[in-house]
Amino acid sequence: MQQDGKIHIAVLGSTGSIGCQTLDVVSQHTDMFEVELLTANSNSELLIKQALEFKPNSVVICDGSKYRQVSDALDKEDIKVFAGMESVCDIVQSSNIDIVVAAIVGFAGLSSAIAAIKTGKTVALANKETLVAAGSLVMGLAAENGARIVPVDSEHSAIFQCLQGNDRRDVEKLLLTCSGGPFLNKTKEEIAQMTPEAALKHPRWRMGAKVTIDSASLMNKGLEMIEARWLFDMPAECIQVVVHPESIIHSAVQYRDGAVIAQLSVPDMRIPIQYALGCPRRLDLNSQRMDFAQLGKLTFLEPDTDRFPCLDIAGRALSRGGNATCAMNAANEEAVAAFLQGRITFTRIPEIISETMARTPFVAKPTLEDVFETNSQARAIARKMTN
Repeated sequence: MQQDGKIHIAVLGSTGSIGCQTLDVVSQHTDMFEVELLTANSNSELLIKQALEFKPNSVVICDGSKYRQVSDALDKEDIKVFAGMESVCDIVQSSNIDIVVAAIVGFAGLSSAIAAIKTGKTVALANKETLVAAGSLVMGLAAENGARIVPVDSEHSAIFQCLQGNDRRDVEKLLLTCSGGPFLNKTKEEIAQMTPEAALKHPRWRMGAKVTIDSASLMNKGLEMIEARWLFDMPAECIQVVVHPESIIHSAVQYRDGAVIAQLSVPDMRIPIQYALGCPRRLDLNSQRMDFAQLGKLTFLEPDTDRFPCLDIAGRALSRGGNATCAMNAANEEAVAAFLQGRITFTRIPEIISETMARTPFVAKPTLEDVFETNSQARAIARKMTN
């Protein structure tokens, strides 16, 4: 907290789904939060609009070709304008920033998250790929630098909340719930014919395109399983994925006495975002309230890894360890991009991931340099299969 009594935040990826919802939360608590930094990849128009509304100290447009447009638009404002990811990594280390909301999608968010962690910041982590690609290294850096990592994903936020006030040694199992995505009730044959437009129609959540496709393939749950392993220091065999189509129970913790503590709410990402920014306090939010009498029933199913093999692929990568999850993540990002562009079918996604993992050189104890090299190697392999 700064001298003005406010918590100063940096929103990395402010024009994305999580970034926009973070700013909505901030707008409801301007007495508590101050925006210090906004960053975007290429959505210059929305970045300009956000900057004019929230008046941050700095903005960064990572696409250098959009720098002049942003700079000219903010020329009369007391706002510094920068370009490139290197600028993001430099500014997040500023002493004027208390919390960094890491909402840049994919592996691209790793370097800025690490920069924040190295200076002991509190990182509200919405970028699950940071821990998927380099979980052991990232958590080690956090411990070494006294950085606090608070989860933003609804499932990990739920677990985080269910652990409050309890001894971690008493935890028996983490239960990650999963909506099942838009193809939950489709046959294997029907899934093979699904288009990007169909995959983007998530029945419960409003998310960005990449995350929505990951939800359709259940890779999103695989990534979350890996993230949970590192966030909560839990072995893979103590993390269970349960399909819960209503998306009311966001996840739960089972304790060694058999008790299960769950977190419930309507599907609204602003709830976990706000908890990450204000915890352990719970702040007012103009969200929809649950009506238990109207719920009717809650459904729970085993995930079908025959129709959705990505979940099983993620489990194998986690069990193998080393750089396997990094290679898996890189291949998935390339395959999802190719599917969205209509270059491959939906069922090619897990095939490309599996083959890429098999062909990427394995490193049992990767350094940070190994992680970046693995990411490059795996992407190159996957691209050859998607072109």
